[in-house]
Amino acid sequence: MNIRYLIVVAALVLTACSNNDDDREDNPNLIDPLVSLTLNLNLPQYNPLNFPGNSVIINQQGIRGIVVYNVNNELYTAFDLTDPNHPPNNCSRMEIEAPIATCPCTTDDNEYNIVTGEHRTDPSKYPMQQYRAVRTGNTVRITN
Repeated sequence: MNIRYLIVVAALVLTACSNNDDDREDNPNLIDPLVSLTLNLNLPQYNPLNFPGNSVIINQQGIRGIVVYNVNNELYTAFDLTDPNHPPNNCSRMEIEAPIATCPCTTDDNEYNIVTGEHRTDPSKYPMQQYRAVRTGNTVRITN
């Protein structure tokens, strides 16, 4: 009887756990590139991330680059710079004027909040593709 009880409890615990990747909707416009970066905040190019409200763009990573944003020195966000609501093309790399990311394509007026990744005016649209961002000491680790 005890073994069955343990198996049932273990099954419930394992099925109750979820990974953030499983919770997000599959966006047909985006791929899921491998991202694994360590940003040393002592380096001049990442120094802005030492101050809340600042962001840094990492080119040649993600689909169209990644924006990393310092919310409060403990919480950092990292989002892909491709507009998630249309397939990547020559105008889909978003421009940053923190805390807003704007798609420059003339066919839409998509704007996103780089703290939450959500579309600013239409919550039914796909959010920005998010990566994990964790600060440990003087480094910020970005992964998916």
